[in-house]
Amino acid sequence: MRLTRYFLPVLKENPAEAQIVSHRYMLRAGMIKQQAAGIYSWLPMGFKVLKRIEQIVHEEQIRAGHIPLLMPTLQPADLWRESGRYDDYGQEMLRIKDRHDRDMLYGPTNEEMITDIFRSHVGSYKDLPLTLYHIQWKFRDEVRPRFGVMRGREFLMKDGYNFDVDKAAALHAYNRHMVSYLRTYERMGLTAIPMRAASGPIGGDNTHEFLVLAATGESEVFYDSAVTDLKLGQREVDFDDRDQVKAICDEFTTLYARTDETHDAALFDAVPEERRKVGRGIEVGQIFYFGTKYSEAMGANVVTADGSRVPVEMGSHGIGVSRLLGAIIEASHDDKGIIWPEGVTPFHAGIVNLKQGDTATDAACDAIYKALKAKGLDPLYDDRDERAGAKFATMDLIGLPWRVTVGPRGLANGVVELTSRRTGVSEELTAEAAVARLAEIYADW
Repeated sequence: MRLTRYFLPVLKENPAEAQIVSHRYMLRAGMIKQQAAGIYSWLPMGFKVLKRIEQIVHEEQIRAGHIPLLMPTLQPADLWRESGRYDDYGQEMLRIKDRHDRDMLYGPTNEEMITDIFRSHVGSYKDLPLTLYHIQWKFRDEVRPRFGVMRGREFLMKDGYNFDVDKAAALHAYNRHMVSYLRTYERMGLTAIPMRAASGPIGGDNTHEFLVLAATGESEVFYDSAVTDLKLGQREVDFDDRDQVKAICDEFTTLYARTDETHDAALFDAVPEERRKVGRGIEVGQIFYFGTKYSEAMGANVVTADGSRVPVEMGSHGIGVSRLLGAIIEASHDDKGIIWPEGVTPFHAGIVNLKQGDTATDAACDAIYKALKAKGLDPLYDDRDERAGAKFATMDLIGLPWRVTVGPRGLANGVVELTSRRTGVSEELTAEAAVARLAEIYADW
């Protein structure tokens, strides 16, 4: 992609309405445009990152054995009346009447609809276990939408739902989701800590939130600092092995980590003082086990091996896909702009031509661009007729992890400059070596 042909409406000044770093940089980097309070258009670069995050979520859900589908944004109110939540949910729910005066709603979540799908097609324990999920737009009518995509009214979310014949199987589904989420966040360059939390309007007794530590987080969190050193890494996980999956969950949840809603001062005081930390966190996902709350109310039953009919055991599991963009920026930025982790960057590298119009530098940039594309990488070539300082400022703001700088002086010596956005360290390499180095870096992502 050449910058002269791309739509990247970069802002030089900080927007007055942006209160936190992620909102400010997403507006300045031309990633989003507000259309109404808490409702945004996703411009090309923001949309590109959103799709990268969505793809990682899909890959890790499928790896865990979960099956994608797609449910509508609008739901009939009658389903929510069956579960008893239509009146309980409150003013966050956007209620609508269609032309036939039927009550509808813009879905904030999908427990009722997925239960209706299940009860219409599944009647035997032989069809279990089953986990279905989708990635779909949601709407919650926040009283005070703020902080950009961090607390918007319309947002993209992955929500998944497990159906199991008994509690033991449902708790395995809960654990399986926890492990799949840990890998999902790590692939995005995030340390997301599972913390014991409150279930809110979803219901149930067992729930964990995944929180990314950040000063701008909306939740106060209390944790043992040793939990931030835990990593799933590249270990192989058999998601059908209940003992292995539970052991990983125990590893990540035994150390103290709770939100203010479930904080226990006595347990926290047992943590060694030097590891006792209080901070703030951004919620990027939550998993719930709620048993038969919805299946009993809505008649989602299966016939067991002995011929009896029982309500299925259920849980729901959500990841804030659009919110993750804000969380990643809050966790990874400096005073010049965003610093994208390699796993979610909109472009793998930026190419900066220091002398646009010069035959040699133009040819070298074109060759590097084509060579990176041939390696399966997606570069952004700044081919604008701008001064070098402006080009560097744009690259720093949009936060691509790597920059290849091409200029007459370097080419005279047979080299280009490869720069890490995160460290600021540059090295001079031949163009071929720079391409090979980038291919090697992204082979692990």
